[in-house]
Amino acid sequence: MPALLQRLRQRLTARDHGLLVLRRAGRTAIVMPGTFAFCDQVIGNPEMALFAAFGSFAMLMLVGFGGPMRQRMQAQASLAVVSSLFVCLGTLASRAAWLACLAMAVLGFGVLLAGAVSSVLAGASTSLLLSFILPVSLPGTASDVPDRLAGWGLAAVVGLFAIRLLWPEPAADPLRGKAVGACRALAARLRSEDEASSPDHQQIVRNAHRALDELQRQFLTTPYRPTGLSASDRAVVRLVDELNWARRVIVHSLPIPDDSPNLAARRARIAAANVLGHGADLLAAPRTSPDALHSASAELRAALFALERDAADVLPPLSGRGPGNGTGASTVSTDETETDETNEPADRQVTEVIDALEPSFRAHELAFVVGAIGDNIDAAARAERRTWLQRLLGRQATGLPGTLSAAQERVSAHVDPHSVWLHNSVRGAVGLALAVLVANLTDVQHAFWVVVGALSVLRSNALSTGQNALRAVLGTLAGFAIGALLLLPIGSDTTPLWFLLPVTILVAGVAPAVISFAAGQAAFTLELVILFNILQPTGWRVGLVRIEDVAIGCGVSLVVGLLFWPRGAGAALNTALSQAYTASSRYLAAAVEFGMRRPGSRPASTAVEAKRQAVRAASAARRMDDAFRQYLTERGAKTTPLAEFAMLIGGVIGLRLAADTVLDLWERDGDQAFGEGSAARPTQLPHAQLRHTLLRRTWQVTDWYDDFARSLDGERPVPRSPDLDADADRALVRALREDLRDKHGIASATAVRVIWTGDHLSALRRNQPTLVQPVLTTGLAHGERAPD
Repeated sequence: MPALLQRLRQRLTARDHGLLVLRRAGRTAIVMPGTFAFCDQVIGNPEMALFAAFGSFAMLMLVGFGGPMRQRMQAQASLAVVSSLFVCLGTLASRAAWLACLAMAVLGFGVLLAGAVSSVLAGASTSLLLSFILPVSLPGTASDVPDRLAGWGLAAVVGLFAIRLLWPEPAADPLRGKAVGACRALAARLRSEDEASSPDHQQIVRNAHRALDELQRQFLTTPYRPTGLSASDRAVVRLVDELNWARRVIVHSLPIPDDSPNLAARRARIAAANVLGHGADLLAAPRTSPDALHSASAELRAALFALERDAADVLPPLSGRGPGNGTGASTVSTDETETDETNEPADRQVTEVIDALEPSFRAHELAFVVGAIGDNIDAAARAERRTWLQRLLGRQATGLPGTLSAAQERVSAHVDPHSVWLHNSVRGAVGLALAVLVANLTDVQHAFWVVVGALSVLRSNALSTGQNALRAVLGTLAGFAIGALLLLPIGSDTTPLWFLLPVTILVAGVAPAVISFAAGQAAFTLELVILFNILQPTGWRVGLVRIEDVAIGCGVSLVVGLLFWPRGAGAALNTALSQAYTASSRYLAAAVEFGMRRPGSRPASTAVEAKRQAVRAASAARRMDDAFRQYLTERGAKTTPLAEFAMLIGGVIGLRLAADTVLDLWERDGDQAFGEGSAARPTQLPHAQLRHTLLRRTWQVTDWYDDFARSLDGERPVPRSPDLDADADRALVRALREDLRDKHGIASATAVRVIWTGDHLSALRRNQPTLVQPVLTTGLAHGERAPD
């Protein structure tokens, strides 16, 4: 026996991290029998007792709000108010079958889709649906509302005290803790980067890699529900990809010697380390003052501007055959250009220019990524400091976009045919409405269980739904058999049933997470057999009714799963990835196109188009994020390793960050970012030859990512990853040498921006093989690799 208990304990701790499920099940096992007994035995009202029992189940078992205790209590109180309203509406809508079906469809869709706006409503969606399913499935009149509302309200009030006093969950978040450690490890690595030869530096590098690996592993192994993440939690999840991208940037950076003229690059790197360090402190304690992070972020922005201002100082003079006139008018003939392309001194000068700007470019790239990380951490902390009412209404934190605009952006991101969130909302609403209709038309004894059966097994694809339906029926059969064996010797004596009720509630709560879905269904069936036999002793026949009702509900859910998007979250994730790559590549092209216009003469359409593409890319990334988390929680074996999907998602993050950086770089074109040197290094319009060269490189990169996106969606084979074109760098700098210099041959401010834009394009090209490899090795795309 001790060995068996030890194995059960190990399995419980392995499957139930932090014992969160056990805590909820334990509280329910105490509160649910107590409220049920009070209403049935003391007050003597069976209707009130039924709603008190299932109100306790909905309030304690089906929801678990996170965060500090005060926020949990506020969220729980708001859930009690809204669910009580649903009890009233459901009772009034139950008088007619057509009205019940229509109300179930409208309210079900609204509750499920509301999760895209409010994290509180999203986390409580199942509880809210149950508060409407129960009354709408049990025909009643307005005179039944007080009894039903009293039972539900009693469960809600007692549940508040239970959450506060009975083994409350800790507020710690394992993913947040890993993110804090990763930020601090990267900060330490940046501070020691100039001591690459020391043993301490090598240990710091290993620590940083270990911290990032642990963060990634924690993310992939934590069973996050797509509807269970708050705004703060979502920001932390985004940090996973951003920190991994920052690691890639650091790995490709080179140490900067003390005698290097790139002192601005060193200062930017130290400022980035400070942002990561203070960001880690704020992430660990989000309710503390954010002033330290704000100050560090301001220093990073100043270092970024100084980096841009001083970048041209490290460039060698860009000599040319003809005098530069600052207008882009080239005096070099075609023959002279061709001769210049074979000029070894010119090639050597090109190499010097590229090498001279490499440290400053890497520092600029790193500063922008870390700046985004700091903003993300600040947004997470602001979201954490919101009041419960702001959380309930989905309001944004102070300093972020307005509530209506933010809500509109979040909802519009999911009003898309390929949105997993939209799929689940439509499927859930139709499935529940159909279950209500079938229950009314077939006149089953307990219509409630038809709807609950559909809700419990409805999953993201038809195959998974069918598997869950089979497990639900088998589990119900097992629970009925166990219940029948128990009831045979007990007979009509309800006293033993009162002792068995809390045990079955505890097992029903823990079994789905620790054992299996079928085991949870068996325990839940046994719980219901006991509950209804206490209310109205009928013996084993209750189990037969439960099997009939659940079988009908499972059949409904299977039909709905076959009708709506039967391919599931895996295929939806492929589509979401494809759309995210397409939208991000178009955003990059729009950002470069915006940069190729003179400040003051840029038409409003270019700025509007760049911003529009940025919004589209953000919306596509949000859908991709939801599809990935849905894929994580989908039952069944994963045909593609999660690490491969994580690498592809990181590619989208890198593409968007590059576009953000390029747009930010050229948006400051013409301002005082280049300080006093702005007169000596005037902002110029790139010559047609230079614009064509840079845009051609952009189109080469974006065309590849577009082809790669289509391969993920099965429209074409995986494109070949092209070799890096060294001649492209030479052509770009030659165009700069001829067209973007002053009369002394000194590089202009635009020259630095052009070269850095080209460097971002080169970085994206270097990342292409890392994206192709996981697709080819796992067969993720529906085609073979494109011919070389």
